[in-house]
This record gives sequence, C-alpha cells and structure tokens, in this order.
Amino acid sequence: MKKKFLLRYFFVLFIIAQKTILTSFSQNLTKYVNPFIGTDFTGHTYPGATTPFGMVQVGPDNGTDGWKFCSGYHTDSKSIMGFSHTHLSGTGVSEMGDILFMPVIGDVELKVGDKSESYKSSFSNDSEIASPGYYKVFLQDYDITAEMTATLRAAMHRYTYPEHTKAGVVIDLEHGIGDKTTESYLRVIDSQTIVGMRRSSGFIRDHRYYFCARFSKPFSKVVSLEDEILSNEKYILGKNTKFLLQFSTTDKEAVIIKVGLSTAHEKGAIKNLDKEIPGWIFEEVKLEAENTWNSYLGRIEIESFNESQKISFYTSLYHTLLMPNLVSDLDGSYSGWDHKLHKSEDGNMYTNFSLWDTYRALHPFLSIMYPENNSHFVKSMLERHKQVGLLPTNEYGMCETWCMIGNHAVPVIVDAFLKGNKSFDAELAYNAVKHAQTHDHNKSDWTNYNRYGYFPFDKSSVESVSRTLESVYDDYCVAMMAKALNKNEDYNSFMKRASNYKNIYHPGSMLVRGRNSKGEWRTPFDPFALTSEAGGGDFTEGNAWQWTWHVQHDVDGLIDLFGTKDKFVQKLDTFFATNVTDLPGQDLVPDVTGLIGGYSQGNEPSHHVAYLYTLADRPDRTAEIVREVFDRFYLAKRDGLCGNDDCGQMSAWYLFSAMGFYPIDPVSGEYVLGAPQAHRISLKLPNGTFTMRANKLSVKNKYVETVRLNGKKTNLKTLKYNDIKNGGLLEFDMTNRAL
Repeated sequence: MKKKFLLRYFFVLFIIAQKTILTSFSQNLTKYVNPFIGTDFTGHTYPGATTPFGMVQVGPDNGTDGWKFCSGYHTDSKSIMGFSHTHLSGTGVSEMGDILFMPVIGDVELKVGDKSESYKSSFSNDSEIASPGYYKVFLQDYDITAEMTATLRAAMHRYTYPEHTKAGVVIDLEHGIGDKTTESYLRVIDSQTIVGMRRSSGFIRDHRYYFCARFSKPFSKVVSLEDEILSNEKYILGKNTKFLLQFSTTDKEAVIIKVGLSTAHEKGAIKNLDKEIPGWIFEEVKLEAENTWNSYLGRIEIESFNESQKISFYTSLYHTLLMPNLVSDLDGSYSGWDHKLHKSEDGNMYTNFSLWDTYRALHPFLSIMYPENNSHFVKSMLERHKQVGLLPTNEYGMCETWCMIGNHAVPVIVDAFLKGNKSFDAELAYNAVKHAQTHDHNKSDWTNYNRYGYFPFDKSSVESVSRTLESVYDDYCVAMMAKALNKNEDYNSFMKRASNYKNIYHPGSMLVRGRNSKGEWRTPFDPFALTSEAGGGDFTEGNAWQWTWHVQHDVDGLIDLFGTKDKFVQKLDTFFATNVTDLPGQDLVPDVTGLIGGYSQGNEPSHHVAYLYTLADRPDRTAEIVREVFDRFYLAKRDGLCGNDDCGQMSAWYLFSAMGFYPIDPVSGEYVLGAPQAHRISLKLPNGTFTMRANKLSVKNKYVETVRLNGKKTNLKTLKYNDIKNGGLLEFDMTNRAL
C-alpha cells in the first residue's frame, strides 16, 4: 500500500511539473498583475483569489462597515477578520463577504455581534502576496500562514499551522460586508465535511449562498454558538450561526479545506466542489487558475514605456475581468431574480451589473475582446426581463438595487446586436429595451418625461437633469436598434426623444440646468455644487459643469448649442482650468475624485469628456489631458487609482486610452481617436490580430502628427469597429508639437 501511494504521489508531482514546463514556454502575464492596486485610497478593489467572472472571490476581510470597506478590504487596516468567499470589485457600496473562514489556535469564544473581535488576527502588508488566482498572508497572532486559490465555483484554502492540540477553523455566517444575516445554518455531515447556507439582507435586499466544505484532516471537536434557535454538535440554525472546528496539528502541518458554492441548493454546492476540485493538491489548483488567467490576459500584448506601465496595463485588464459574476451551477441551476429555481439552457447565468458605470467602456471593451463572455451577460439580462419584466439597471446578487439612474442595459444589448452578435433573439431583445424606455419604474417616470420633454425637478424630486441626460442616450440606443430592424415609427419616436437634452440647456450660463413643470429654471443655481440622490439636487454624483458634456450620441448638436466649435472649446478649457479643490457638497459625494479643474477622472460622467476636444478639432488638447490622467491617476501601487474602479469601468477607460481611441458613443461602432500611451498594443481577435503602433512615442512626443490605417493616411477623427474586428494595423506618428 505504501509503495502504491508513493508511486501515485510521484506521478502527480510529475504531471504538475509537466504543466509547469508547458506554462513556462508561453508568456506568463500574471506576473504583471498586481491585485493590490486600488486597495488603498478609494479604489475599493480586493486582493483575493478568483477566476475570470467567477462565482467565487475568496480573500481577506479586514473591515465590514462604512464606505472605506466596500470590498471588505483596505490596505491601512492592520487586522484580518477572516477569509470570505464573495467580494465586489471597485464599487461604492458595501456588500457580500459571505461564508467566512478563519484559522485559529486555542479556545475561541463565539459571540453574536462581535465582528470577529474574539478571533481576528494582526498581520503586516509585507507578508501579503497576491497574483491572479492566489492570495497569501501570515496571521501573526496565530503563527499561521493562510493561502487560497479558486476555480469558477469553488475555493481551496491551505492553512499551515504551528504545533498545537487545539488548532482549528472558525466558520462564521453572521459575518458579512455591510449586511445582516437573516437566516443561516451549518450541518456536520461527517468528520471531514460540513454544509451550510447564509441568507442576508442589506444593500442587496435578499441573497443567499449554499456551501459545502471538505477538510483534508478530520476535526475532532465541534464548538457551536449556544444561543441560536437550534444548536448542537451536528447542526446549528439561526441568524448568527458559527462553528469552531478543532483538531491537533504538528509544526508546519498544512490543512487543506475545499469550499464549493451554489445559489441554488446544497446539492449544487457539493457537485460544484467535487467536480471542480476533485483532488487535494493546492499547487495544481493554483496552476489551473494561473493558466486560465493567462488565456484571458494573453489576448492582448503590449510594448510599453517601462515595467511599471506594463503592470498598470495588465492590472487594468485583470480588473475588467472580475465582474459580472457567475451564479449558475455546473448543471445550469440557479436561484433566479424571482427567487425561484431555474436552469440556464447553456449553463451560464450572471449577476452583478453596475451598468451606470460599465455601459460606457467596460462592455464596449468586452464586446471587442471577449465577445463570448459579453454574450452570456446580455443573455442573462434578457433572461431577467423574461422572469420579472425588467432589465437590470444596477443589479447585485440577483437583486435590483435602483441605486443609480438610466436604463443602461439598453446600450449594452444594442451594442452587442449592432456588432452582429446573434447569440440571442433580436425581437426579444428589442421588446426588452423598448419596454425599459416606455414603462414606468423606479427613477423612470415616462409620463412626465413625455409630457415635458425632461424630468421636472418639482415632479422628480432628485437628479432630474442627470436622469434626463441618461434617458436621452438610452432613447437614442433604442432608436438605433429600431432602425436596424426597420421599425421606422419607433425609430422616429425615439429619435425625437433623443433630442430632449436641448430642453435643459440654459443659454445664459451655457450649462445644463434644472427646470420645473412650468418651464422655470432652478433658482438659486450654483453650477459648482455637487449633488446626489442622498443629498438632493438635480445631478447624480456631480454638478452642472460635469454633466453639461453628457450628450454622447449627438456631439455636433451639443456644439451647435454653444454656437461655434471655438466657443465650445473655450468652455471646455474653462472646465479643465477652473481650480475647484473644495467643491460645495463634496462631503456628500465622495466619488468625485481625480480632479483636473472641474473634470473628475474618478467618476464616470467625465470619462468621455477629454475626447470631445478631438471632435471639436483640437486633438492636441485630448492628447494633453489623456497623458496627464495616465501620469497622475493610474499608478502601479496600492493607492494608484484615483477613485472607485467601479467593476472595471475605470480600468476599461485606461485600456481604450492606452490604445489611442475611446467610445464616446458606445453603440455607434465608432471610437474617437486620441493619443496612444504605449509603443505597441496587439489585440488577438477571433478573425485576426489588430495592432496599434505609436511611432516615436516618448515623454515629450505625446501629440499625434499623422494616423495611418493599414498603411493609408487618414484624416478621420474616428475608428470604426469594422476596421478592428478583422485585424489590421493602426499607426500613429507622434511628435512633440501640438498641431
């Protein structure tokens, strides 16, 4: 028996070695990803282990309350509460943190509401290591090294203990990030297996995860929280269920724990775990995660200024691949938006759509680089429409939060359709986007919008100007799909609504401004005052200066309101030059960060504004602003992001801008040319490789002199999707002179 075991052991090591050798022959791009970027300041990213768009994001929680800990982790906190299995990346809201595990030694008192005070551990940032699919930290209070890796639906923990007769693991289902447990249970199946469920309510009103955990070492003692509804050594039921599972360890003994998740049921968690992680070899699972990440990261190659820029680029690419997230089991089962059990036809169903942020650049980027994943996201949105009659606006955990404005599943679906995506039913999709723009629901009062041609501030109590501008763009998107489907009456109707932005433009101030139902302008009016839903006012996370430029679909029409391109440029110049370091209302709108004058790179409504200069015949100004943003607001360090990464939107802006173009109008199939920030970037697309090359690019040579597409000089201000999808060469000749 011993001989057979040794033979099997060495065979497994041989297989791992062969996989390592194979990986080493291809470029390992994960070494250029730093998951700690954005974990300081207000980036709100997390450093835990995950796979592209996976269900599991296993990693450290060192805080759960307040805006600072939206992801459950912030660099300047010096203690770790444990390692939970779900996290959001870069959001401005606190959620998830489900199913917390924490390795400990000695007796631990389990209390209700203690926020892990009885078992947390101090740690040092210097002991942390993170890479795509892997996280490691040393827990100083317990002399334990904790490591974790992940598959799509499962996690593997490896805890290396000191010698101790009471080593153990706390499993805490009371724990959550910004929410409260409403129902939970833990059940011991045998001495190496437990199952459980956590249901919670917070920003996400109702979501749940089932789990199964298998241990490589039998636990000899189970300690449970005693004041629950039902509690014994085998089963605990209540709102704050906690187990301490204990065993003895020798010095440097590693205990492996495998954890599978499911939104559907306990059996799903068991099947997901046993199928995705059948073995017990940590390095093998870690290597599979690394290989998966390399297959995604490897679709883009970059020749950059330096190593630091390469790290910023691939970390940005990594951040664009973290959300949305899978919710379906291997057999397609999932708990739906109607809280009933469903089964996805193709096995892929997703949630966590931060669409107010991500329709601008993230989804347009994914539709080029990862169209198969974007198809799953679109089909998930349409499945939600079939179940509950609504497309998502800002959905997390299969729950609509209504936290933002607009109906921005509309541009994502229309963009996919216009790019030729045939993975979904076009008529179903059209009916869904039209329904979103014609049937009243939270923050979309179409009766008043149609009557007045805008949302009056006395009828729509908050965010009336921003809601009008966002709705105008969605109207235009429906019109574009109607046109493609030869629905001419709808096209004309929605295009008429798409001009409603003109109704809130105030000629005297040359800014957008709130109006009431009598047509009267908002008085008094402070164009610099920041407002939000929470603080009241006519704007969403911004002010009149920042929202005036929010006419993505009709820049020519916006310029006409100013009279001439020169006047438009003068207004833009004033916007970027006005020093507003202390904006009124900034204490209520922490999202407005990364300021260049009034421009806020840290918040999405500003993201396209630098590119407006190109359309107004001043590409030199676009080049100057893009370079400044790169130099100041995207740095390869923990506090290197100037604001919330917002589920990959901030990072997608960086990727597009590095390539030298950006989608002001995401559904148009056109990208406004800017100024590239890397010497060469190659996109490996299904139909060929598209390469951007910046000749003579340097610190001083930041301006574009000439542009050539496939060897032919072009004076166009935009690049078309059809120029990209089949491969080709886009060349920029750079100069130090503003032309």
